[in-house]
Amino acid sequence: EISRDTMSAEYEASQKKVAEWESGEIDKEDAPTQGTESVPDHGLRINWMSMTDARTGELLWKDEWSNVDKIWDTELTAHVPCRILSCKAVSRDINFSSVHQIKHFMVVQKVLLNDNMIEEWKFVFGFVIPGSTNTWSSTIEAAAEDKMLPAEILSGNTVIETTFFDGEKEICSNRVRLYYD
Repeated sequence: EISRDTMSAEYEASQKKVAEWESGEIDKEDAPTQGTESVPDHGLRINWMSMTDARTGELLWKDEWSNVDKIWDTELTAHVPCRILSCKAVSRDINFSSVHQIKHFMVVQKVLLNDNMIEEWKFVFGFVIPGSTNTWSSTIEAAAEDKMLPAEILSGNTVIETTFFDGEKEICSNRVRLYYD
């Protein structure tokens, strides 16, 4: 229900690069391009995503989007373990690459149950250097136990609709249908 962003080691390192970029120490023509091959026109690529128990650090789920071209065009499916629903907090890591500079990168995620929005989360990353690859960690705290829906109701009926923005401008979006195994 409550979300807060946390910095990863890669993010901290990228802050140094941001300062170098903004001060002109890095020539815009020499911006890194690693990880940005075969990206769609909007220039954003999701390389992988993982979810861990925020309290224990146990990896619960990871997907390395094997067909990055299809991530934006079709509804994806994700099979996650039922025990993720019993976690007090889940850490979600998204590893992404961007061809373009993004001044105010943010994500809005809507949780849909049978096509009705039941939750909405907003996450702010900030500045993204063009040609960079970044890992973004966010912690999502669970609702009270008496407000949690059982896996039998959620499985196959829940869609996470994620929209990526640069400030108010939409970059792209995708949908992932969740199945709890």
